[in-house]
Amino acid sequence: MMASLFAGVSGLKNHQVKMNVIGNNIANINTIGFKPGRVNFQEALVQTFKGAGRPSAISGGTNPVQLGLGMQVSTIDNLFQQGGLETTGQITDLAIQGQGFFVLGDDNGNRFYTRAGAFGFDSASRLVDPATGLFVLGRMADSTGNVSSLSAIDKLVLPFGQQDPANETTTITLTNNLNAAATDSNAKLTSAGISNVLSVSGKAADGVGGTHTITISGIQAQNASFTGGVGALGLSTSLGSLGVSIFDDFTLTIDGIRTEAVAGLNATSTIEDLINTINQINGLTAQLTGSGEVEIIRQRAGDSVSYSFESSDSVAGNTINLVFGIPAGAGNTFVSAGGAASTLTAVDNFSPDQGTGPASGPVITPLGLIFDSTSGLAVGLTGIGGGGIDVTTGTGGLAPTASGSELIIDTEATTHATSIQVYDSLGGKHTISIEFFKSILNNRWEWTASALGNELITSGSTGYVLFNNDGSLNTFEYNGGANAIIIDPQNGAGNINVSVDAGTINGYDGLTGFASGRHTATIVSQNGYGLGILQKITIDQSGNISGIFSNGVNRVLAQIILADFSNQAGLLKVGRSMYQPSANSGLAVEGIAGATISGEITSGALESSAVDIAQEFTQMITAQRGFQANARIITTSDSMLDELVNIKR
Repeated sequence: MMASLFAGVSGLKNHQVKMNVIGNNIANINTIGFKPGRVNFQEALVQTFKGAGRPSAISGGTNPVQLGLGMQVSTIDNLFQQGGLETTGQITDLAIQGQGFFVLGDDNGNRFYTRAGAFGFDSASRLVDPATGLFVLGRMADSTGNVSSLSAIDKLVLPFGQQDPANETTTITLTNNLNAAATDSNAKLTSAGISNVLSVSGKAADGVGGTHTITISGIQAQNASFTGGVGALGLSTSLGSLGVSIFDDFTLTIDGIRTEAVAGLNATSTIEDLINTINQINGLTAQLTGSGEVEIIRQRAGDSVSYSFESSDSVAGNTINLVFGIPAGAGNTFVSAGGAASTLTAVDNFSPDQGTGPASGPVITPLGLIFDSTSGLAVGLTGIGGGGIDVTTGTGGLAPTASGSELIIDTEATTHATSIQVYDSLGGKHTISIEFFKSILNNRWEWTASALGNELITSGSTGYVLFNNDGSLNTFEYNGGANAIIIDPQNGAGNINVSVDAGTINGYDGLTGFASGRHTATIVSQNGYGLGILQKITIDQSGNISGIFSNGVNRVLAQIILADFSNQAGLLKVGRSMYQPSANSGLAVEGIAGATISGEITSGALESSAVDIAQEFTQMITAQRGFQANARIITTSDSMLDELVNIKR
């Protein structure tokens, strides 16, 4: 009977322990980084009344007869579940997602571990836990922002207002595209010489700026013509007064294939009427010369074999006989003479404005001729600047030139410029510009570097960039054997040696040369900066603390480390949401978030308590019922003892 009393007492006592743990969990429902506890029970001592019996030849075995003597607490576990993240916006508020603990310490070498990341800075700019004054531990970076894994783990000091010394620019980076199809090369007439060119228009298709000196040789196409032998005629002279009596047999055969009649005339018709009638014939023009002779001209200039005319036979008394002076007789005609095909040729001697070596020119190119379909005269040129340039000539078309009187056309360069500020050793700013000029060589651009102030570029001011036929970078070169742009800032600082990073050879990560429709080539970055002051910080998922300086530099200053354990449940709680290792937790493994430690750090947030209030209330109910049931065991056993005592009354 007494055993049931003691069993009930153990149940009361240990269910009270469970209530204590539940109470602690609920009390910490809003404690950042808190991990709840859990009570596990086990049966306590066992009294054996009879041991087990082995089976025999005539009977089976018997089970042991044992009596339990109550229960006890087996473990109070810490449940390291992930708590939700609550955004605070405070940069130094840190939360861990996944495994790991923040490492806190003091100057005596003590170390503590916590999930509560409500940190801040003390008066000495050290990152601390303001609740305890313990330092947040990590590694400091060197002056270049590198955090060495060999550096000692110590407190993190981030003095705001510290100076970041100026850093001289050594590299500028070029990326994006130079449009291979671009042309801004407007043409202008610099000198017509004696070429009979009146104006030029258009843009050179090759986009190259420079001077086109064009030599025109040979003769222009000539018109076949005939001038009548009878002179002293006037426009009002009548045909009848000249004795013309036959008017219906005058024909003109053009190019040997087309015969046209000069009809509709009579004795009262005048020389002017005759001229007007001939002018109505397609391909011919008639006029009265100053000496009073009628001249007929083949409008289409060219070889007289192809472009000519011939009259019908002269008959006594007809126009051919009396106006043009051809003796009467069969086979007596007048025939045009003097026509000749063009022998003109044109050669362009082009001198580019930019370029060295084979790109410097001169480039000699034969040009094509444009012939007027009506006059047969050469009236234009093709191929200047690769095409796209039109020339307009005066009457008579192109004329041959002579030395010193050539046709000179200038074209503007196709350019694209980009600039950036660079820094000298004293932190002074200087603007450097790189201007690209389309080259006479395919897939090549010449470039020139310039400074926009009083600086002097003493070396490496020009060069070229060459692209492969797939648009990738082939070469970025300096002229004159230079390997960098050297700038004398003329302010007391040393020379600035700036190398240009144009990308990987045969790659597309830098400058490219596609026919893209527009230029996008840009100097995207440089590695120098002026004097700066630390203004604020950021913390990334790996725990890197980066400083943002007033000069725009963003550099890693330190790195927060995390720790993990083989058995987190074996850690000892030491209060204030902190833990220390125990004999069963294993030693702390310290490392980098997201790398050697699987957890990641979130800045501007805190990890909420992992207590599940619904779970706790449920456990509270079961603890209460267990306590009540054990209390009932005691009261019932007490009643039974009363009955036992009352037997003797």
